[in-house]
Amino acid sequence: MITEEEITSVGKLLKTHALKGEMNMMLDIDPGYLEDGNPAILDIDGIYVPFYAESVRTKGSFSYLVKFEGIDSEIEAKKLVNKAVYALRDRLKEFMLDNYDEEYALYDDLIGWTIEEAEAGVIGKVVEIDTNTENELFIVETPEGKTVYIPLTEDFIEKMDEDGKTVYMRLPDGLLDLN
Repeated sequence: MITEEEITSVGKLLKTHALKGEMNMMLDIDPGYLEDGNPAILDIDGIYVPFYAESVRTKGSFSYLVKFEGIDSEIEAKKLVNKAVYALRDRLKEFMLDNYDEEYALYDDLIGWTIEEAEAGVIGKVVEIDTNTENELFIVETPEGKTVYIPLTEDFIEKMDEDGKTVYMRLPDGLLDLN
């Protein structure tokens, strides 16, 4: 049985992709970890369960399309949407990305980054990331002190500038008005 002490968070399954069980996954380690037969570990009803990749394809800088063995339909894959992805600590070191900085992790360490929207310009700074709901949210404080909630979804992210600590987004019309 896999214990919490043996694992560390390395990403998240975001959504299904197509109909045959493939999923969009954000990953902050080299995908070679999965390609070498190491498991992606998911918390299923309080038990850490290993899933092995049948295939892994690059989709973006931190985004991959993964197909797990035994997950052969969109219905099965939907059960895994929004699950955190864990890796075995003792197998992880060689798969850390060259540009991985211990202070930079894909989710929580975006706190303090600037959110800039294509039309609206600078919205503000990320003060928190809410992961308690099915859809994760950037909680952003505007320069005026107002709090704005923005869905943390790859669909809205155009690019991420690590050096400038800025997330460039294109949001649907009216989304900012909902806040």
